[in-house]
Amino acid sequence: MSEKTYVEDIDRSVYDIKDAEIDNYRIEEGLTPDIVEKISEEKNDPDWMREFRLHSLDVYNKSIMPDWGPSIEGLDMDHIATYVRPNTKMQGSWEDVPKDIKETFERLGIPEAERKSLAGVGAQYDSELVYHNVRADVEAQGVVYTDMESALNGPYADMVKEHFMKLVPPTDHKFAALHGAVWSGGSFVYVPKGVHVSIPLQSYFRLNAKGAGQFEHTLIIVDEGADLHFIEGCSAPKYNVANLHAGCVELYVKKNAKLRYSTIENWSKNMYNLNTKRAVVEEGGTIEWVSGSFGSHVGYLYPSSILVGRGAKAEFTGVTFAGEGQNLDTGAKVVHAAPETTSFMNTRSISKGGGISTFRSSVEVRKNAHKSKAAVSCQSLMLDSQSRSDTIPAMDIRCRDVAVGHEAKIGSISDDAVFYLMSRGMSEEEARALIVSGFADNVSKELPLEYAIEMNNLIRLEMVGSIG
Repeated sequence: MSEKTYVEDIDRSVYDIKDAEIDNYRIEEGLTPDIVEKISEEKNDPDWMREFRLHSLDVYNKSIMPDWGPSIEGLDMDHIATYVRPNTKMQGSWEDVPKDIKETFERLGIPEAERKSLAGVGAQYDSELVYHNVRADVEAQGVVYTDMESALNGPYADMVKEHFMKLVPPTDHKFAALHGAVWSGGSFVYVPKGVHVSIPLQSYFRLNAKGAGQFEHTLIIVDEGADLHFIEGCSAPKYNVANLHAGCVELYVKKNAKLRYSTIENWSKNMYNLNTKRAVVEEGGTIEWVSGSFGSHVGYLYPSSILVGRGAKAEFTGVTFAGEGQNLDTGAKVVHAAPETTSFMNTRSISKGGGISTFRSSVEVRKNAHKSKAAVSCQSLMLDSQSRSDTIPAMDIRCRDVAVGHEAKIGSISDDAVFYLMSRGMSEEEARALIVSGFADNVSKELPLEYAIEMNNLIRLEMVGSIG
């Protein structure tokens, strides 16, 4: 993806192209035991997973809807298809992927990104992975990168069973239970002790089906002293009915290991994004979250880190852009459950055109977390008088010898800054886009080049009001 030089050059049509649902298997809408059984049969689940799905459905039916964030009244599970299978099996060769699906991912730049700078790629289309490949030199290091279904039924089945939905149990909240019942697709990664994967792995999730949900599960285990960067990309075309994304990410960072998890979520504005991400970090380990949230009608997204080992660290860097018709409730959570642990949250929230952006943070320092440090910094930028931005920090400190701080700033674009840039030859739109890009720069510089460019282009799209 090349850098665009003018606002007028940017076009979201690449994301909004819809493929015809030809010969797809689409399960009936709604959520019943029969539907869950059919999904389990389609997935060739072992007995324990089938039972897990049905138990999760029971938890879902007994759980209450969240009532503390943006309204999700427009989401009707009776009109959501929870499983849509494209008419292809997963391929290890890009040439074998069906032409229409291949063209979609080529427009999104996935094959090019794989060739240039990625150690491995998984591409999911609706409910199933359609392509998966990992470089031979990475595989030779003992790195396992495969789809969840292959891991569930293959040589790593015991490892999957030991870790699957242990960090995010179905009882966590209603949509975690929904995920446990109908999950499909996603990636499994295991990095052996001491292995440093020098170039990133990537999974890309594309939801094409109308009135459907995507429920991929990502499970990553980075063993002692290992190092990995994992990139996640998401997009969907816009429809006039609700779509749902309720994926789940579980990350296990072992002693002295490091994991960076980067995400650009570019869902369309009919999407309800109710995703759950959580990491547990052992002694001396580090988790770094880098997150860009640009799409969806309503979003609930709070990557959380549980620091269970002495000296464990967590960093969260994120930007959220809420435009017209969007209510995005995002942030991060951290639990300091061991001594000398460290966390830092640094976020930017931008709202425009009546959009609502809420930053919600939670810092918990437990009694045994002596000499720990936590800092939260959030800045919000409102681009007009119709927009709204809120900051809701929560801190539960149970230990005295710790250092905890919170800083928040909310403001608007300076008319003087816009005037200055216009006096140097920029249009007002270009001036405002440049200011917003600079505001979000601390996030974009943390992303791989292709994704940093995509994020800046998405910001410019929002600035001219043309994004779907």
